[in-house]
Amino acid sequence: MDLIADLVFSKREDTCESGNEYNGELLGARISSVFVVLIASSFGAFFPILSSRYSFIRMPPICFFVAKYFGSGVIIATAFIHLLQPANEALSEECLGGTFAEYPWAFAISLMTLFAMFFAELLAYRAVENKVAGQSHSHFGDEGLYVKKYADEEDDVVKDGQKSDADFSQDLENPLPNPYPSHFSHAAEHQDKEVLDTPVNDENKEQYYGQLLNVFVLEFGVVFHSVFVGIALAVSGEEFKTLYVVVVFHQLFEGLGLGTRIATTLWPKDKRWTPWLLAGAYGICTPIAIAAGLGVRTTYPPGSRRALITNGCFDAISSGILLYTGIVELMAHEFLYSNEFKGDKGFKMMLWAFFTMCWGAGLMALLGKWA
Repeated sequence: MDLIADLVFSKREDTCESGNEYNGELLGARISSVFVVLIASSFGAFFPILSSRYSFIRMPPICFFVAKYFGSGVIIATAFIHLLQPANEALSEECLGGTFAEYPWAFAISLMTLFAMFFAELLAYRAVENKVAGQSHSHFGDEGLYVKKYADEEDDVVKDGQKSDADFSQDLENPLPNPYPSHFSHAAEHQDKEVLDTPVNDENKEQYYGQLLNVFVLEFGVVFHSVFVGIALAVSGEEFKTLYVVVVFHQLFEGLGLGTRIATTLWPKDKRWTPWLLAGAYGICTPIAIAAGLGVRTTYPPGSRRALITNGCFDAISSGILLYTGIVELMAHEFLYSNEFKGDKGFKMMLWAFFTMCWGAGLMALLGKWA
């Protein structure tokens, strides 16, 4: 409440900086950054999608494997180094005073966002379960209810350790469809895109909707952050040259992380344009922000009270989104609840994936030295 009161009701005089560091130099290079960042961002976001769909540019599986886990590390490092730390810097500026001087609001906002994300996902999957249940009942009638009861009994028996190998073998010979998989068991079956809209795929719809939710949430957090990155580059001063290079790599790595997640989501035919739209939105958001920043380069005050609070709050919110998505969906889900690392070679692959993710996080964290 103190934060809201300070934002809405306070008449505190703005004693923060009213200008910016733009020095009028390198205008041509600043204009070129719009196009260079557009290319880097678009390549990072679109290449995994193109590679997964068209054989003439299809890369070896190891390249996709590296991009996937490298991108996961990039996203997690972005949350900590490129979002939470700048948010704390902005919201703890001495010139803000009031409640900002008394409480670490950046961490609090990030924490609240993380819990809000979890609660929203609980509600979303509850709604998905009800939707899938309704569709299953309409497709299977009373048989659908019997299947649910059968599946629940199966779960109880397995939990009690009463299921024998012979019983499992018999079940495999006479399987019954289960339209009620639990999202929180993180079932890892892959879906057939050709049957996404048929009763055959009811058992995978919950996982599919979960993938969609995760991708949209990740896109939301990344795009917010990228907008402020573009504005900061446009109005930067002496550090422009360094920041230019860092932002290009930043957008490339972040785009690879996002693009890989978009590419691994199985989209139905009626949503075949969605991955391209998501990748395109990421590709153009930073260049548009750079262009807007150049348009107000002599008047935009990034150190003003309003700008500090706005940037700090949005960075903190984005950090909470990426922390939740990165740790829960990218780390825990991919490593602990996936079938990708099963079998004799699974442990070796898991180590490769883990160290690839560490490299992604390490390089992105290193970029935080300059931006």
